[in-house]
Amino acid sequence: MAGTSSGIVAGLTAAALGTVALLAWQAQATVPAGMGRVKANASPSPAAKAPRDSRHPTALPRDSGKGERVVYSVDDDRVWLVDGHERVQRTFRVRPGQVDPRLGAYWVTSRSKQVPGTDGVLVEHVVRFATRNGVTIGFSAATDDDPAQTESDTGSVKTGGIRETRPDGDAMWRFATIGVPVMVIR
Repeated sequence: MAGTSSGIVAGLTAAALGTVALLAWQAQATVPAGMGRVKANASPSPAAKAPRDSRHPTALPRDSGKGERVVYSVDDDRVWLVDGHERVQRTFRVRPGQVDPRLGAYWVTSRSKQVPGTDGVLVEHVVRFATRNGVTIGFSAATDDDPAQTESDTGSVKTGGIRETRPDGDAMWRFATIGVPVMVIR
């Protein structure tokens, strides 16, 4: 009996691992060309550092994906909320935390209406989409909306909160529901 049950467990484990591998492969296959995660030490192409449209610095960058999505530029500290018809619904500046997400495609994985941030500041409309080195990364707005307070003021605590103003946080909350793609670009 013990041999039979351990064989069943081994079979179930193998089936589960196979299913996870298949789902991971399918998810990777849906990432737009050129938007997959890059290695941290990979050198960017010259075009990746080219300036955006100098006449329209808030214009949606090219190669930022297709369809409904949140686009986050780690170099520009800017977010674009893009609808399914490639129209920018809103764009705004943000204050990044100490840990940036890697470049690539993500999806909104969890949300919280209001929680204490890693830095102890009460935040609302938290939209999480990535983890890096054990640090959770997501968008949020401080409830006191104090522009002087940033997550980089926290000393030795590594934070991944990307802070928005409260109005921008409200817009993000309405737009970025579970499963909405988040494209992180240079």
